Amino acid sequence: LKTGFLKWKPDYDSAATEYGKAAVAFKNAKQFDQAREACLREAEAHENNKALFHAAKAYEQAGMMLKEMQRLPEAVQLIEKASMMYLENGTPDTAAIALERAGKLIENVSPEKAVQLYQQAASVFENEERLRQALEMLGKASRLLVRGRRLDEAALSLQKEKSIYKEIENYPTCYKKTIAQVLVHLHRNDYVAAERCVRESYSIPGFNGSEDCAALEQLLEGYDQQDQDQVSEVCNSPLFKYMDNDYAKLGLTLVVPGGGIKKKSPNAAQDKARGPAAAGSHADEEEDEYSGGLC
Repeated sequence: LKTGFLKWKPDYDSAATEYGKAAVAFKNAKQFDQAREACLREAEAHENNKALFHAAKAYEQAGMMLKEMQRLPEAVQLIEKASMMYLENGTPDTAAIALERAGKLIENVSPEKAVQLYQQAASVFENEERLRQALEMLGKASRLLVRGRRLDEAALSLQKEKSIYKEIENYPTCYKKTIAQVLVHLHRNDYVAAERCVRESYSIPGFNGSEDCAALEQLLEGYDQQDQDQVSEVCNSPLFKYMDNDYAKLGLTLVVPGGGIKKKSPNAAQDKARGPAAAGSHADEEEDEYSGGLC
């Protein structure tokens, strides 16, 4: 980097190479702070040399050194900086992968930040028309939002997933996303949104008449009738139990409003009005129906 009478410009390229070697040596010696410092200097040299891709790689490496030191928020900051440089350099795929990596790092420490990073990665992939990768990122974000009980945001995220699955004509997964949406809406105590969600899904080819559709209709009926037994039966079915863990938990913890007291049938209400004798005769009729045996 030194200049002199015969060397007017610093040799950033060679300096970057030497800092890179130093970073590897420090890393092998488990001296992560010095390795981080060497990576940052390498990045700076690459920037001065207008080599943005290599600068981004060095920033990412510095982030990984911070990860080894358990300084995760700082690590994520550097990886985000690297992803911006990848975008600037015209390599969006690498930027999205870096954002995903940062999301994984911070997921257990700050789920909110992880959601943000996954959504950014999904946007980059979507802009590049790599929809399957975008869906993978959106799926991670949706599950984290459900886990953090940020249900309003989870409902929007699931809707976004569903519309992309519909676009790529993966209809069976659309049905599964509809189930997840309905569970989220019911946990938000928004029966109207849950019902609308099912109604709108009738436009998805094959949904009407599928086991998913039948189960959802049964679930909504049980919820509307305040029949906890029916709701629990549907939510304990394999269709619901073998979904992603976060959505399966939503099903298992779904409680109908009003304490799950089943609404009385019209017959029971009439019997009560006519008095105990009438109720008794109604019960006798039911018994007599099978008095001669099923045949």
